[in-house]
Amino acid sequence: MNPAGPLFLDANIPMYAAGAPSSHKAPCVRILEAVAKGRVDAVTDVEVFQEILYRYYAIQKAEAAVEIAVHFRQCVPNALPIVWDDIEMTLKLMHRYNGLKPRDAIHSAVMLNHGVTRICSADRDFDRIKEIERLDPLTIKL
Repeated sequence: MNPAGPLFLDANIPMYAAGAPSSHKAPCVRILEAVAKGRVDAVTDVEVFQEILYRYYAIQKAEAAVEIAVHFRQCVPNALPIVWDDIEMTLKLMHRYNGLKPRDAIHSAVMLNHGVTRICSADRDFDRIKEIERLDPLTIKL
């Protein structure tokens, strides 16, 4: 749908959309609605689902974890796998960007290895990675 290619959705997008009222909730709901309606071409990776499930399980909300993951899966049917090439790229990124969190490095590696250069995320740590562009859910234009 977009000449710049698909937009990678980070775990915080569905989690803010499903979460308590906040400044991020409505924008994240709008992003997911745009994806679900086909107005935005989006992808994610399997690690995003692990993040969602783990976080909600950790706060004793396993039922919510499954519900959010199921709805996100329906909205974004394309979850990129993580393979050895992604792990190799992850390690390179962690070396290049000292202090980069492993999950952010994995998402970035998967993106780069699949030619995806834009991520929608509230996580400002992605701003450090020169190879990708972070689109903030509070300011993204759909």
